[in-house]
Amino acid sequence: MRKFLVVLDDSRECLNAMRYAAYRAAHTGGGVVILAVIEQEDMQHFMGVADVMRTEARERIEAHYEVFAKWMRDRQGVHPSLVVREGDTGQEILKLVEEDPTIGILVLGASVEKGGPGPLVTQMTRNAGTLPIPVTVVPGDLSKERLEAIT
Repeated sequence: MRKFLVVLDDSRECLNAMRYAAYRAAHTGGGVVILAVIEQEDMQHFMGVADVMRTEARERIEAHYEVFAKWMRDRQGVHPSLVVREGDTGQEILKLVEEDPTIGILVLGASVEKGGPGPLVTQMTRNAGTLPIPVTVVPGDLSKERLEAIT
């Protein structure tokens, strides 16, 4: 089964990336892997504080994931899996793709802000020629209806 890898974060464009991955997985009999990364720079505190921050971050991630997972299961019949890592998001994407040969496509949501598509999209597309899988960049301002129509 081919899986779509999508990154869970607090960005607005994450929603469209999730929708796209779920629609494509449902239409192709694929799966969805949702990757959430706790940035290491957020953990540069005393050990006790870092542990509390890490626990709180995981709780937020799991709550956020459950919202998307329920929608994917109920509306699309797709049962996503969650992978939580600590480190740099770009590096963790590459590690996960290397570890899981069933991941076939990386789906990223592009920001509609003036500063560009976002740092992750910029980083991943800059290296797209050397990535072992294709990257799909979903515009962050596509309507739900348009997104569903093109998938």
